[in-house]
Amino acid sequence: MPKVQVVNMQGAPVGEIELDEYVFGIEPHIHVLHSAVVAQLASLRRGTSSTLLRGEVRGGGHKPWRQKGTGRARAGSSRSPLWRGGAVLFGPKPRDYSYKLPKKVRRLALRSALSSKLKEANLVIVDEINLAEVKTREMVKLLQALNVDKKALVVTRENDESVIRSARNIEGVKAMQVEGLNVLDLLRHDTLVITKAAVTKTQEVLA
Repeated sequence: MPKVQVVNMQGAPVGEIELDEYVFGIEPHIHVLHSAVVAQLASLRRGTSSTLLRGEVRGGGHKPWRQKGTGRARAGSSRSPLWRGGAVLFGPKPRDYSYKLPKKVRRLALRSALSSKLKEANLVIVDEINLAEVKTREMVKLLQALNVDKKALVVTRENDESVIRSARNIEGVKAMQVEGLNVLDLLRHDTLVITKAAVTKTQEVLA
């Protein structure tokens, strides 16, 4: 089982934690990661685009000209898709783009994303995160102490409002509780900063 150093909020080592190899030590499955990201992005689509069909366009109730004798093509309505101001043929209508992957695939994708963070040395485990006040500078100070200067995902065990609100104004930094951990956010952010308690909770669920 891989062992990772645990640091405090000042970046000083305070011990080690033994990670579950089944969660943090597998070979990342690229295809499964891609499938999970595509599924998650699809669920974020609003699907509100809408166009008018033949029966929904206003007007066009009468025949523009008689059927024969004019020399022009036959026309039954001025709201045909061929006419300016007419209906749209096969246009988009409101729909739900989301779909679900099998539970085992979702979990494999999450384990692959976590394993990739450890493999690339982009995993920082903190003993605990307790901010003195809800201030952006407090989160900046914490990230600087942890030598995190890129996009970071901060994960705590509980829904810590002080951590979430302190991080939301920093570009490239996102904070969340462990229940919201997902593949898209793990891959979007370069470094995963996670508390020791959140690691324990993650391993309980995924192992």
